[in-house]
Amino acid sequence: MSREILLLVDALAREKGVEPGIVFEALEGALASAMRRVFTEDVDIRVEIDRESGDYVGYRRWLVVPDEAGLQEPDRQELLSDAQAYAQDVQVGDYIEEELEHFEFGRIGAQAAKQAILQRIRDAEREQMLSEFLERDEKIVMGSVKRLDRGDAIIEAGKIEARLPRSEMIPREIIRVGDRVRAWVKRIDKNARGQQVFLSRIAPEFVSALFENEVPEIEQGLLEIKAAARDAGVRAKIAVVAYDSRIDPIGTCVGMRGSRVTAVRNELGGEQIDIVLWSEDPAEFVIGALAPANVLSIIIDEDKEAMDVVVDEENLPKAIGARGQNVRLASELTGWQINIMTPEESEDRAEQERKELLSTFMERLDVDEGIANILILEGFSGLEEVAYVPVQELLDIEAFNEDIVEELRTRARNALLTEAIQIEELVQKVSPELKALEGLDTEMLAKLAENEVLTLDDLAELSTDELCEITKLEPEQASELIMAARAHWFEDES
Repeated sequence: MSREILLLVDALAREKGVEPGIVFEALEGALASAMRRVFTEDVDIRVEIDRESGDYVGYRRWLVVPDEAGLQEPDRQELLSDAQAYAQDVQVGDYIEEELEHFEFGRIGAQAAKQAILQRIRDAEREQMLSEFLERDEKIVMGSVKRLDRGDAIIEAGKIEARLPRSEMIPREIIRVGDRVRAWVKRIDKNARGQQVFLSRIAPEFVSALFENEVPEIEQGLLEIKAAARDAGVRAKIAVVAYDSRIDPIGTCVGMRGSRVTAVRNELGGEQIDIVLWSEDPAEFVIGALAPANVLSIIIDEDKEAMDVVVDEENLPKAIGARGQNVRLASELTGWQINIMTPEESEDRAEQERKELLSTFMERLDVDEGIANILILEGFSGLEEVAYVPVQELLDIEAFNEDIVEELRTRARNALLTEAIQIEELVQKVSPELKALEGLDTEMLAKLAENEVLTLDDLAELSTDELCEITKLEPEQASELIMAARAHWFEDES
């Protein structure tokens, strides 16, 4: 038997291309499984095979647990006080073992051992192939479609089988068995029972990876794709930057007579691709991302990471795009919320904001319209600026003297302090669970409390429109908050 074990290990290691140690471990596990069948109780068996002689020894073992925990699995555990009667230095978490008598397995035991060994070797083969794949660090996989599984395509790429879900295929794309397919490696799940590599042809990263393959300057570090956004099958935008002043980044990605961008488009079924210059200046970046529309002006709100972009009537359709596609992709590419408006709409909004600011200054500072207008004309946009800008900035205003400046600053600070106290009093009414909900700041909590929204259930029962009206959030953000507030309902049901 010992010689047979050594021959079996050597043969399987050679045939399957795995390390002998993996086969020994599989064989030890299989023998332990076969030995357990001899016992009626649920025992823990360990088998040890001598790598040189092939001799094997089986041990029944018990896990040492604290006395106070008690025996949860009496057939597999031993209390510490009892275990120390066998070995004084034994600790909780150690095992005590008892050698088992040597016995032959018979036909059924041998068959079970064989199946366990083969399964372990298959697992080892998969692990080895996946490790080799990970070492190559491939961003794009190319292979042939081996079969279709409920709409998903199983791609055979070398020794690896990868899954391309139907949801990750380009819309209206038809993939058949035998087709050669390229796709981006979206994720790897080492615990998956079937295919462990999952692919995508709709991810923006796929476009970036295709350009990396087509443009040598990217691999050389002379050029970089900083961002990508995509409406798969229709249009994509990529932002590029050159680190060598002699290189035209857009022209380099387009290639001679458009050869490089055409190769990428052909892989994507003719998808339109806009290549724009990346810039550290957010306004410049947004202007480039909205091409081919020409922008008249931009107003930036850094706190909200939003921009109001003004275009004329002629450029309005270009800036927005079909079904809002151009502005949506530009927003995804730049990471800024982009609001497109005409000059008339911009003027109307500016006038509305001026009226609101005028009212705020008059009411909160208790001043007349003339002083409030002076503050607005001088560029003051809120009470915080009046209260805390350097005194000289207010003194530089021709219509103000030291007494007026000091009085304005005092009133502004008092108004802010009163507001902070009111907000704190409102927030104290809110339940701890609602305060802990991610995405709500102090100001939002105060507005919710003003509207008697004090608990998670109160928030969960709101509609998206109601929450938008209270907090001025975008519909998508409001919807996410409401779903987060409802999460505990489903947990309670389960």
